[in-house]
Amino acid sequence: MDCVILYGMDEKYFEELIEYFHSLDHITTDDIPNIDLYMDQVTGFMDQHLDPIKRHHEDKALTKTMINNYAKNKLLPPPDRKRYNREHMLILLFIYYYKGILQLSDIEVILRPLNEKYFSGHPTVTLTDIYDEVFTLEPDEKKRIFAEVETMAKMSLDSFRSDDPKFSDLSDEDRSELQLFSFLCELGLDVFMKKLLMEKIADKLHEAELARQAAERAMKKKK
Repeated sequence: MDCVILYGMDEKYFEELIEYFHSLDHITTDDIPNIDLYMDQVTGFMDQHLDPIKRHHEDKALTKTMINNYAKNKLLPPPDRKRYNREHMLILLFIYYYKGILQLSDIEVILRPLNEKYFSGHPTVTLTDIYDEVFTLEPDEKKRIFAEVETMAKMSLDSFRSDDPKFSDLSDEDRSELQLFSFLCELGLDVFMKKLLMEKIADKLHEAELARQAAERAMKKKK
């Protein structure tokens, strides 16, 4: 990213942002214990391993209330005698990655195939296989996303130009402040548009599930 001073930022801060971006990583399946865990152990594991991507260190990644709510709303299969296995942990990680973007009902319909077909059930493909396969895409995706963010920053630094009559009277501080706002708007638009696409796909999945349930009811009536 261009190390150009924006409002409240300097070269060092941009370098810190870049370092933070490249430090972000997912929990690997090797990190997950091969033993069943009780609730306190689950929340402790999540707090420890998700700490780098929590906004504040003191925030809780997942709480007992959240996890119970996920089970109640069928996002997560119920524990076995109050213990959560490796597959529970993987589903919880998917929920964590989604919960800041989508409603619980959307997450439920997205995760339904995983819960119904691959949670302790599929003869050949495991949830570990699925999780690992999804995250094989991560390195290339991070490169692409960083390139997009870099482009957004450059575009924003070219906005509110002094040679534009509308903005020629802006002070350097005000111009820099508005360029930062432009950058945040670019980031926000990107997130917003992708969120809308995810919601549209979730709506289609909801429709398909309702159609499936209606067909099942019709078949039962015929019998």
